[in-house]
Amino acid sequence: MMRRCVSKLARRRRSDGVVDTMKVGFQYLANISSSTSDRQRCSNMYATSCATNPDILSRETSSSEMLVDSFGRFHNYLRISLTERCNLRCQYCMPAEGVELTPNSELLSHDEIIRIANIFVTSGVDKIRLTGGEPTIGKDIEDICLHLSSLNGLKTLAMTTNGIVLSKKLPKLKECGLNALNISLDTLVPAKFEFMTRRKGHSKVMESIDAAVKLGYNPVKVNCVIMRGMNDDEICNFVELTRHKPINVRFIEFMPFDGNVWNVKKLVPYAEMLDKVRQNYKGVERLQDHPTDTAKNFRIDGHVGTISFITSMTEHFCAGCNRLRLLADGNFKVCLFGPSEVSLREPIRAGVDDAGLKEIIGAAVKRKKAKHAGMFDIAKTANRPMIHIGG
Repeated sequence: MMRRCVSKLARRRRSDGVVDTMKVGFQYLANISSSTSDRQRCSNMYATSCATNPDILSRETSSSEMLVDSFGRFHNYLRISLTERCNLRCQYCMPAEGVELTPNSELLSHDEIIRIANIFVTSGVDKIRLTGGEPTIGKDIEDICLHLSSLNGLKTLAMTTNGIVLSKKLPKLKECGLNALNISLDTLVPAKFEFMTRRKGHSKVMESIDAAVKLGYNPVKVNCVIMRGMNDDEICNFVELTRHKPINVRFIEFMPFDGNVWNVKKLVPYAEMLDKVRQNYKGVERLQDHPTDTAKNFRIDGHVGTISFITSMTEHFCAGCNRLRLLADGNFKVCLFGPSEVSLREPIRAGVDDAGLKEIIGAAVKRKKAKHAGMFDIAKTANRPMIHIGG
C-alpha cells in the first residue's frame, strides 16, 4: 500500500517555484472585494479535515486574505514543529538543565497536524518545513511526510534536522516526498561537538550530510550557528565543505532565546564573518537573493557549493518575511522573536470548523508587526527556548 502511494505521489510531484510574496500580498489586498458567497463556498469546501484522505480537496485559489498581514506581506511558508523532544542538548537551543516538556495529551496529533497544514496549503502556503525538537525521532515521520507531500498545491516539503539518525531514514523520507533538507552542524571537531551539544554523534551527522548528497539533494544546506570563542575559528573550514560538493553552508548569527545565555559579546556579526571569508578566498561573489530570502548568498570561484549568512541580529530581513510557525503544542506564532502566540489546538478540540480556524489564523497574521524589536530588546523579552519554538 505504501509503495502504491509513493508511486502516485512521484507521478504528481511538481518542480519548485519562486513566488514574490510581497507582490502577491499587495495584489490580493487590491482585489480583496471578493464576494461573500465566494468566501462561504470556499469555507464550506474545506470544512472537513483532510486527515483521512488529503487528495479529496482541491486548491480553489492561489492565495488567501488569511495569509496577508497589514503590511502587505503574503505568507506562503509554514514551519511546523513536530516535537519538543531532541536527542541533543545544544547550548544555543536549550539551558543545561533541559526544559519542561509539554504533556503528550497537549501536543498536536498526527491528524490535527495534517488538518491544520491543509488549511494553510489551500489558502496559499506552498512550502512547509518540519522542525522540532528533532523531527526524525518521531515514529510516524515518514507517514507525516507522505500525507503532507500529497497536499495539492504544496511545492516544497523541507526539514531541519540535527542529522543524528537521518542517514538511515533519509531514503524512505525522500520516497515520501521530502524534497529539501537543512542539517545543523556547528563544528567540524568531534570533541567540540560533544561540548557544544552535550552529546556524542559528530560522525553520524557527517554520514547524514554525505547520504543527502548521494541521494541527490541539491543543495544540502548545513546550518552553522557561529559563536565567538566557540567556533568562529572554523568558518573557513566550513567553507571548504562547499569546494567539491553541492553544499550550502549557512552561517547564522547567534540569536537570543530563553535559557541560552545570549550575550552580545558572543555574537559574530555577518560583516565580520564575510570579511574573514574574503581574506582567505578569492572570487567571493554575491548572488541575487529572492525578496523573501532570510540569507545573503555567495558563490566562491572554483567551489561547487555556496555559502550564505543569516543576519537576523545585525541586518534583519523583516520587510520580506513570508514565514509562519506552528508549534508542537498547537500554538501559532507569526514571528520567531515575538512572544505572541495563539492556540489552534484548543479551538480544534472544542469543535471549531475550518472556517473558524481560518478566522483565528487570519486575525493573528494581521497583528504581525512590521519588524522585530532589535537584538537588545529581544534579549530582554520573554520568549520560549528554541527547543519549544522549533528550529
